[in-house]
Amino acid sequence: MRKAIKVRLYPNSQQEQLLAQSFGNCRWLWNYGLNLINQTYKETGKGLSSYDIKKQIPSLKKEYEWLKLTYSQCLQQVCINLNTAFTNFFQKRAKYPKFKSKHGKQSIQYPQNVEVKENSLKFPKLGEIKAVIHRPIKGSVKTVTISKNTCGEYYASILVEDGKEQPPPHLRSGYIFPSGGEREGGKAVGIDLGLNHFVITSDGEKSDNPRWMDRHEKNLKIKQQQLSRKQKGSKNRGKARKKVAKVHKKVASCREDFLHKLSRSLVEENQVIAVENLNVKGMVKNHNLAKAISQVGWGMFCTMLKYKAEQEGKMYVEVDRFFPSSKTCNVCLNQVDSLPLDVRSWTCSNCKTTHDRDINAAINIRDEGLRIISCGTRDDSLVRQG
Repeated sequence: MRKAIKVRLYPNSQQEQLLAQSFGNCRWLWNYGLNLINQTYKETGKGLSSYDIKKQIPSLKKEYEWLKLTYSQCLQQVCINLNTAFTNFFQKRAKYPKFKSKHGKQSIQYPQNVEVKENSLKFPKLGEIKAVIHRPIKGSVKTVTISKNTCGEYYASILVEDGKEQPPPHLRSGYIFPSGGEREGGKAVGIDLGLNHFVITSDGEKSDNPRWMDRHEKNLKIKQQQLSRKQKGSKNRGKARKKVAKVHKKVASCREDFLHKLSRSLVEENQVIAVENLNVKGMVKNHNLAKAISQVGWGMFCTMLKYKAEQEGKMYVEVDRFFPSSKTCNVCLNQVDSLPLDVRSWTCSNCKTTHDRDINAAINIRDEGLRIISCGTRDDSLVRQG
């Protein structure tokens, strides 16, 4: 099983210059290869493989001697990544590859020959770079990606193969779940995501939305105003831009820390985790809620839940986004015609049960997730069998 560990790097001034040269060389080769593929396709109607671009690296090094300053396998990895980008595009997993800019995040990838030491990482042509390794790295190192963010901070993402197989899910598709969702060795939970409360579980627990951007919005506004007054191309503008980037980095770090801790607690406490497959891209088109939805991080949270559940051998299941979880009574399965967003509680006209809108939705999501696991289908079924 492969795991990635991200550590902070502290290169010295000479290493920073070498890294800047490597970032620039890899970026130049990416743009060169992408442009070559575009021109070849216009002329012949066919593209180029990663091997076709790799063959040109020796001749390019003779023409541009500064390419020799970068580790050769980093340049070869650029060709592989470019080919992967086109594969993802043709399989409709990503957009068409774009040209890279020297502004913004920079990265290079080392496919091998990186040595992990106690307080440093040793790279070819760079030497040992001081690193804060906050957890033991067990297993063989596959690839290491060095990145530099807009704040000027350096990180290394270490992909490790620990030699262990991913544990299979403990549940079987034919298992008959009790109505409460409890089972031997764990329990099932349904999760409803919201804005007032970030997570509402089928157990009735609610986690408040921290609203990290709102906490730093005043500081961000001041830094952006200072940036707008600086002359374009000046050093002061570069310093002001870095201050704005640090505020955004602070918000992103706080959000990521909150999501990691919450997702870890949910995975450790439950055996089955059912969530709703939300159309976040479509929801942000609502201009009244776009800012609130964008800063909450629903997509990142679901991604964390999924990979952490898979690593622990737990079951993660997504319920269809059109499943009427809020409008369905979890007691008698009676469904109301409409339920506006401002209605936070409602009473079922059939069984007279008063429901909290969010908790009722979480319970329905849990039951539908258990039904999907037991039946092996995503077709909605609202008929309770006695």
